[in-house]
Amino acid sequence: MKFEDHPGEADDGVGRLTRRAAVQSGAALLGVSCSLAAPHAQTVSAPPAFAAELPPQRMQVQLQINGTPHRLEVDTRTTLLDALRENLRFTGSKKGCDHGQCGACTVLIEGRRINACLTLAVMHDGDSITTIEGLAQGETLHPLQQAFLDHDGFQCGYCTPGQICSAAGMLAEVRAGMPSHVTRDLGANGPLTEAEIRERMSGNICRCSAYPNIVAAIKDVSDASGGRS
Repeated sequence: MKFEDHPGEADDGVGRLTRRAAVQSGAALLGVSCSLAAPHAQTVSAPPAFAAELPPQRMQVQLQINGTPHRLEVDTRTTLLDALRENLRFTGSKKGCDHGQCGACTVLIEGRRINACLTLAVMHDGDSITTIEGLAQGETLHPLQQAFLDHDGFQCGYCTPGQICSAAGMLAEVRAGMPSHVTRDLGANGPLTEAEIRERMSGNICRCSAYPNIVAAIKDVSDASGGRS
């Protein structure tokens, strides 16, 4: 079939088709196809609505804090730091960065230091936890607490609870023979060097920059306790 070059001419019945007639035919076919597809489109079901948000889940946990059992019910999303501070009122452990970068929230769990802001309370059901409030023996300060006082190892004091708990855990690691990144001799005995102390305490930030005094306090306790032995 041949398209006529002159759109004004009508179909002469001899098999020739004008451009206007071709456009009109295409538009008509398009309209038919759309009308056929419309009922089908109306039958497509809408996507399912999102399920209702589940309510917070709560669990019973028992924490052995500074030698005393504490049973509480917490949201499963509650960090150990928030459980200590908000639920049990052990406010010595501080919330600094809340990202595990400053060490202000350091506590001891089964004798190992840990950032309390990075672990959930429900993960420690039955565990023994020591906070800064539990280091002293009655009126007798822990040697690290006394050393921080003797060496002025703090200024504002906000990071001090975490610094002292971290130092206690660090010295226990040393006695257990755990090396650090700067340990040169794995079989070495004797006092810790300042370089070792700085490396092992690098996860605890003091924004007042009392680092020289903190290192001196920890070294004093390390030397008095025999260092690595």
